Amino acid sequence: MGDPSGISPELLARLLCEPDLRDAARYVVFGDKRLLDLGAADGKVDPDVALVASEDALPATSDKPLFIDLANHDPADLRRGQATLAGGKAATENFRRALQFAAAGKADAVFFTPFNKAAMRFAYPGYDDEIRFVRDAIGFDGPASEFNILDKLWNARVTSHIPLSAVAQNITQERILRALTLADANLRAAGFNPPRIAVAGINPHAGDGGNFGRDEIETIAPAVEAARARGFTVEGPFPSDTVFLRAKNGDFDAVLTMYHDQGQIAMKLMGFDRGVTLIGGFPFPICTPAHGTAYEIAGKGIANLGASRAALSLAIKMARDAREKAQAAA
Repeated sequence: MGDPSGISPELLARLLCEPDLRDAARYVVFGDKRLLDLGAADGKVDPDVALVASEDALPATSDKPLFIDLANHDPADLRRGQATLAGGKAATENFRRALQFAAAGKADAVFFTPFNKAAMRFAYPGYDDEIRFVRDAIGFDGPASEFNILDKLWNARVTSHIPLSAVAQNITQERILRALTLADANLRAAGFNPPRIAVAGINPHAGDGGNFGRDEIETIAPAVEAARARGFTVEGPFPSDTVFLRAKNGDFDAVLTMYHDQGQIAMKLMGFDRGVTLIGGFPFPICTPAHGTAYEIAGKGIANLGASRAALSLAIKMARDAREKAQAAA
């Protein structure tokens, strides 16, 4: 369960009532049952869950989603539409417990309804983004990145949550290659074989042959060539204002952009209500809807379930495929 002050409780309650999703996986939910009940009332649904005392008391089998009631947010303290310390504490505890549960080999994937970054920082001052939090929670120091996904089109990034003024100095051949390697691995894990990746330039018109900057000539193009030499199916650099049109038309499976909004704006314009964020590179997939907590409609029962369905479905698919591969290799 994500941030309690927004639409997260409603989204969770409604997801747990979707018949096809209930049948597709076994769920262990971390949160406060009182907030689930509020979300169910908002969404006019009645999720049938089995309450469990802790992660260590799970039944061997269950025909219902298992709900670990952490009782960590008194509904009397709930402030709809506001980022609060209490909400941040609950969300961070829910997330940490779920991550550690999966890291212990007890779950194949983690899904969460949206967080509010301000509330998370209230509770966890070192919080930059989910990647930093996951690293701290499970003690992982390998490469990881966020991927934005819309249907079958992916967006990967070289840089992410840094100031725009710091982007250019962080675009290096090594970082581009690292991003392409991580993108290729996660795309393959999601069923693309081989994935076709386009690389965006950083300057207008991809530098226009050096007229608007030489980053494409001196850094990005050599990284693309090096990636090809490693066997990746990759092309570019392309102007960022047209590459997504080609990808949307089916020429590529993914676009690697140089910075956060370069890809986020394009992806969200194409399908804000269906977008998924995958946090890839960790030992298990971590998925969430690409939208936020929608404080302005909290408690109104009108949240769009599309992105949450898509995110949960991707987590299930990637987890199932990974398990099947592991079983085949055993």
